[in-house]
Amino acid sequence: MAEPDQAAFWNERYAADEYLFGTQPNAFLAREAHRLTPGSKVLAIADGEGRNSVFLAQHGHRVVATDVSEMALDKARHLAERRGVEVEYRQVDLTSWDWPEETFDAVVAIFIQFAGPAFRREMFDGFRQALKPGGILLLHGYREEQIDYGTGGPPTVENLYTEQSLQDAFADWNIEHLVSYDAEIEEGTGHSGKSALIDLIARKKS
Repeated sequence: MAEPDQAAFWNERYAADEYLFGTQPNAFLAREAHRLTPGSKVLAIADGEGRNSVFLAQHGHRVVATDVSEMALDKARHLAERRGVEVEYRQVDLTSWDWPEETFDAVVAIFIQFAGPAFRREMFDGFRQALKPGGILLLHGYREEQIDYGTGGPPTVENLYTEQSLQDAFADWNIEHLVSYDAEIEEGTGHSGKSALIDLIARKKS
């Protein structure tokens, strides 16, 4: 279960009836999901209200999705029901989660930038542990320049990515795609406007 303070914070953010980040999948995920092997077992980390896990399930993948917020998970379950798909939702505090061992074909990590540098290293180790040999990571988030845009994401620069930081973190993986760019995004009220983005697709070595 989640630490009360973190759960309370995110429950408050997700309390409104509308979906904070919308119900359509993240554009990076929609663009790159073709890289997943059909019928993959996918772990969606900090999936929030379910827009990405539901999209993956609609495309035939077997999805386990985590979030710290029970409020978010309730909304995710309702979205999955409306879309006619099944997703296994788990309330998880990633700071104390016992990551599964070589269980998943893919890990999807979209805007997980609540994590500072130390916790981020622990999560990246968790990705390595959870993926099967040859498994793929799809990671998407904000670059440090996002601070100047102020259109979403954390207010702390240390929680944001650079190409170098991701290259260093995944130096022992096969990096298939790493690109920085700016784009206009409209993901509910939570992410809206010109944004400094970065995509990473990396494969755990067999």
